[in-house]
Amino acid sequence: MGLMGVQENGNGDMELAGLPLGNKNKYKRMVSELTDYGDEDDDASHHHHQQDKGRSIRKYVFACAVFASLNSVLLGYDVGVMSGAILFIQEDLKITEVQEEVLVGCLSVISIFGSLAGGRVSDALGRKWTMGIAAIIFQAGAAIMTLAPSFQVLMVGRFLAGIGIGFGVMIAPVYIAEISPTIARGSFTSFPEIFINLGILLGYVSNYAFSGLPAHTSWRIMLAVGILPSVFIAFALCIIPESPRWLVMQNRVEEARLVLSKTNENEAEVEERLAEIQQAAGPANGEKSEEKAVWRELLSPSPALRRMLVTGFGIQCFQQITGIDATVYYSPEIFKTAGIEGNSKLLGATVAVGLAKTAFILVAILLIDKVGRKPLLYVSTIGMTICLFSLGLSISLLKEGPLGIALALLSVCGNVAFFSVGIGPVCWVLTSEIFPLRLRAQASALGAVGNRVCSGIIAMSFLSVSRAITVAGTFFIFSAISALSVAFVYKYVPETKGKSLEQIELLFQNEHAWKGSEVELGDVEHLVQKG
Repeated sequence: MGLMGVQENGNGDMELAGLPLGNKNKYKRMVSELTDYGDEDDDASHHHHQQDKGRSIRKYVFACAVFASLNSVLLGYDVGVMSGAILFIQEDLKITEVQEEVLVGCLSVISIFGSLAGGRVSDALGRKWTMGIAAIIFQAGAAIMTLAPSFQVLMVGRFLAGIGIGFGVMIAPVYIAEISPTIARGSFTSFPEIFINLGILLGYVSNYAFSGLPAHTSWRIMLAVGILPSVFIAFALCIIPESPRWLVMQNRVEEARLVLSKTNENEAEVEERLAEIQQAAGPANGEKSEEKAVWRELLSPSPALRRMLVTGFGIQCFQQITGIDATVYYSPEIFKTAGIEGNSKLLGATVAVGLAKTAFILVAILLIDKVGRKPLLYVSTIGMTICLFSLGLSISLLKEGPLGIALALLSVCGNVAFFSVGIGPVCWVLTSEIFPLRLRAQASALGAVGNRVCSGIIAMSFLSVSRAITVAGTFFIFSAISALSVAFVYKYVPETKGKSLEQIELLFQNEHAWKGSEVELGDVEHLVQKG
């Protein structure tokens, strides 16, 4: 706070730095005697004013995080609705099993191109308008899929939807992390994951609601419902501000200060954050050569950046190779293998999965800034390992009996619940926190690419692998991978709770803090003092 020449004393009062107040004590005493009566009232009104301001700021950031996360509803809805729609598409368009795998899984692979382009577009046009582009492209894809007369046209719509989702999934966490105050960044950055889960649940409910219609009509209505959120996204773009960190990178410092004043409680904090961002952005703001430098830096990283990439890319890949998308996309197939019969019962069981997934994401939101990122990751990965193993057991040993069906349903619900408590939201929080400002959009895009590649591989190979080694065998493999993710979290994921984005960057400069035991809250402060 040296910028303003103001220091905070132990009582939380502001003193002018450098002024010798000690020899003026008699004047201070006289003033205090005259103002004693008014002080208490002034203090109370000031305290209430600060409380009101704090509440309005939290509401404002909350609204920004909600609006920025609306694109994630589209991704979730597509994932959820396709699990049921595919049953009717198969019946209506007479597609083969390989075509079914390609149709379901290609969305993740195609979204890679959207994520890669999204990093560059968001650095050029801004975080806010990249979210708008994402929505427009997705809606075009959803409209084409709804009207598709053949598998080929369906794939064209799927391609566009994938590009839109790639943009949206990469940019929302980056934008929210850049606009949120440090103390609540974890909760707010988890919002996209909440909305993905909400979308999945809506997709499942849509499946169940329209499953009674003729095959030719039902899947088209299911996909058409996904077009509705575009209205809200268009409205959101008129309200939310641009990211202050992006504005600083464009040398639009006054605009950045204005946005920070809406998201931080006092002027001193605004100036401190602005100074940190300007320092992190470096002197190369707005230069055309910077984009080449970013990719050069990512391809030949410094030791600190290499640690960031290992943590960010690793956690994104583990989020998907533990099989969550296979569980969600193919839950009707899994329940069919366990012994549940009839489309309505199968789709009803998937609604239970959607409810479990959505309910437990709310638990994560409440705990992520209190408990921290790392404890939630431990609970999540260990719980998933157990549930995936028990799902394999229920399908292989208790096949088609009532006990097997109950254990399979419990295991699938448990798996998605543990996923939602930890690795689901924390994965996106971490990748939006750990990278330095000048690299954040491109490096987050790279992490999203890893996530989507793994998702695509799992979704496009699940049916084939299940035919080769059985569904139970596939889940035993997922369980083993999930056990590996526990070790990865222990060794390579530091605790980032309560630290500013700029402090987290310092954390990765220290190999011991990154690779080893838990990181205490004071560690970064020691690092800052040493610096």
